[in-house]
Amino acid sequence: MSFSDSECSSNSGDYKTFRQTSRARLLYEMLRASKTGDSKAWKVLIMDKVTVKVMSASCKMADITDEGVSLVEDLFRRRQPLPSMDAIYFIQPSKENVVMLLSDMSGREPLYRKAFIYFCSPIPKDLLGRIKNDTSIVPRIGALREVTIIICFTLKFILFQFFFPLFTIVPVVIELQYKFITLWMQMNLEYFSMDSQGYTTDQETALGELFRVDAEKSYKYKICMTTMATRIATVFASLKEHPVVRYRAAKSDAAPNHHLLSTKVAASVWECIQTYKTTIPNYPQSPTCDLLILDRSFDQIAPIIHEWTYDAMCHDLLELEGNKYIYEVPSKHGGDPEKKEFLLEDHDAVWLELRHTHIADASERLHDKMTNFVSKNKAAQLQNKDSSEMSTRDLQKMVQDLPQYNEQMEKLSLHVQIAGKLNRQIKEMDLRELGQLEQDIVFGDAGTKEVINFLRAKQDASTANKLRLVMIYAFVNPDKFEGDKATKLMQLANLTNDDMKAVKNMIMLEGADARKATTSGGGFSLKFDNKKQTNLAARKDRAGEEETWQLFRFFPVLEELIEKLNKGELPKDEFQCMNEGDSSSNMSNGSGAPNSSAKPNQPPAPHSMRSRRTPGWAKRNSDDGYSSDSALKAAATNDFKRMGKRIFIFIIGGATRSELRVCHKLTTKLKREVVLGTTNMEDPPQYLPKLKVLSDKEPEPQYY
Repeated sequence: MSFSDSECSSNSGDYKTFRQTSRARLLYEMLRASKTGDSKAWKVLIMDKVTVKVMSASCKMADITDEGVSLVEDLFRRRQPLPSMDAIYFIQPSKENVVMLLSDMSGREPLYRKAFIYFCSPIPKDLLGRIKNDTSIVPRIGALREVTIIICFTLKFILFQFFFPLFTIVPVVIELQYKFITLWMQMNLEYFSMDSQGYTTDQETALGELFRVDAEKSYKYKICMTTMATRIATVFASLKEHPVVRYRAAKSDAAPNHHLLSTKVAASVWECIQTYKTTIPNYPQSPTCDLLILDRSFDQIAPIIHEWTYDAMCHDLLELEGNKYIYEVPSKHGGDPEKKEFLLEDHDAVWLELRHTHIADASERLHDKMTNFVSKNKAAQLQNKDSSEMSTRDLQKMVQDLPQYNEQMEKLSLHVQIAGKLNRQIKEMDLRELGQLEQDIVFGDAGTKEVINFLRAKQDASTANKLRLVMIYAFVNPDKFEGDKATKLMQLANLTNDDMKAVKNMIMLEGADARKATTSGGGFSLKFDNKKQTNLAARKDRAGEEETWQLFRFFPVLEELIEKLNKGELPKDEFQCMNEGDSSSNMSNGSGAPNSSAKPNQPPAPHSMRSRRTPGWAKRNSDDGYSSDSALKAAATNDFKRMGKRIFIFIIGGATRSELRVCHKLTTKLKREVVLGTTNMEDPPQYLPKLKVLSDKEPEPQYY
């Protein structure tokens, strides 16, 4: 059975994780499926700027080579003709791409012998007609497993009509044409895996294009929304999942336009799902998973507060290029230091283990790993021996182990270097005190007095850090950040009018109706008791006892939302459903049955957006979903086969490292794979500049 025909949704017996499914479809359903008949030799893989990102996010070059690809080419670059080789085209169904495809394969001298064509999303009918009407290219399209029935019928009709006087040879002609014209297929895979449980739609500018003042009047708004919905939908096509589509609804008719984003995206995704039910073979006809669509305004503290995990600190304090860390090593030739690149991604076992741990915990673990490695590795032990005492066997063993030793030592040393650099910056910038104050404000343990004292004492703190502190204070205490009070606080922090725009735009994102809710005690209110609360996250001495790391009190709102979704306790007026009328639409706890403890008719009790809780996951030697990437371990031990139905989250306008961390944590806790989707990942250094320009109108396009 082909991979496309296998069940990969979370209700099937053969459970594959999100990234496993994405990788398998690309390698097996596309590349391996092209090895048919006389097309088993090496091939050329041709991609555009979008599909090359899709491929590189899920597969390594070695994986592609193993499936018979000897050369990877850019569709829009000048390419050498290889008329003896077959080509695999993995491209977007755009007019420009189809023109390039026809240019490559039509005429008397095509670039390649035969073309296997795969589109990453549904192809419009006009482009499909343009391909099938080119009589020179049709015989050069390689045979694939799936047939575009409409085209085959059309060709049969034309052939029958044309060859009717020669009735006896009609079957021969049709058979010959069918051999070459069993056509291309739609991969429905246009998302970008960024993690074992996360993907993006690769829309870095979505915050500005969708949340800017009068954004809906811009042509970029429509393009961004259409692209986003299409790419989200391909996730469910690839995994053959039929979601219950929930979204955060606008609270009133007077809500700002960006509060309607979730509603519009949910409607577009639902329309695609309805199409899949009738066009994709074996696509589920009833819900198999949950999807919750949110926009960035649902939690505005998460993108600006200091998150203290190794992953978040790297992206906050280091000047990374995506996940690429650039460092210098001494030159082998005695010149200037050479620059090298290191990817902080899943293929690195050390990164995989430490990324969601507290930076202090990560530093200690790295020290322990380095000590154990040097003391137990045979190559290291032999290197410390006197060469006169080493036998021939010892020398042979050292030579055999040396490459692996050098690779592991280099990787560990690099992580030790990164952690040391982070700890120095934390100390130099005095981030511990700032981080403590940020979390105390969020949990109601600090207010105006503490903020003023900090700003007076820390005049030399960076502008960005003072701005982030003021923004958190303004969000939690909106009534205390108005008029002259706000002006005086900004002056004390030595912030400019440009900085003030970030605060105003944050308030604009929330909207007037939501701001009233935060002071009325309903929903996820940020109104705290006036009574002074006890600090539960104080750092303890570590001498001989198991301690809890400091500054791990904060958790994003998403954690509570996912837990409520799992229990079937999301407020129906705030989180509406596109599947109304579907008997299976009320899913919880991984099954189609509603949770018996849910009380939909009873309004939720008022509570803090960040309720007080003990951060027990920071304890040493614990395995709770953060410290050792338990979700991936579960996959390796077949625990995923016993998991419930998947939960998908999509955040319009960017997601944070803390929200991705929560998805890993809750996968283990809820026994349901939680997949986070977003337009892009947002880190504070990139988020603040984007926030500042939201109140600016988009400049008029320049025509030359």
